[in-house]
Amino acid sequence: MYSKDEVKLLRKEFWIVFAQRCEIHPELRYRKKKWVLYDTGLAGIDLKFDVSRSDATVMIEVNSRKEERRLEIFEALQKYRKFLEEGFEEPLEWDFCYERESGQEVCRIYRSLPNVDFHRQNQWPDIFNFFIENMLILENNLMDLKDVLEAELY
Repeated sequence: MYSKDEVKLLRKEFWIVFAQRCEIHPELRYRKKKWVLYDTGLAGIDLKFDVSRSDATVMIEVNSRKEERRLEIFEALQKYRKFLEEGFEEPLEWDFCYERESGQEVCRIYRSLPNVDFHRQNQWPDIFNFFIENMLILENNLMDLKDVLEAELY
């Protein structure tokens, strides 16, 4: 069992090694900024990675503080479900009411890799591959819809 400080250091090392892995990936190597993440240009919509003791997840998160606005954005994304899911072998998970540990409610559209534990460094390559392969698809699909979503929502 790791202490709280050891988990913090392990998590930091995980993300450092992931960044190094991204530097050598052919599709990411020459990008100035590796990932869009919080800079989608769409208010209330972020792209995120998450890793835990049980799974790894790539997601679109709709995090507007106002529930009405959050659901409006989520419904707009649902209209383009076919486009957002293009390139994935299986459909994405669509959760209109996910509660973060902080208690904040958000909407999530995601893909998870179950049964992985970031504490196990021998699983890191599988997690990194999952992150890169799936986030590239999710990011490209969302950015391809950006102009349409901006016109509809903003």
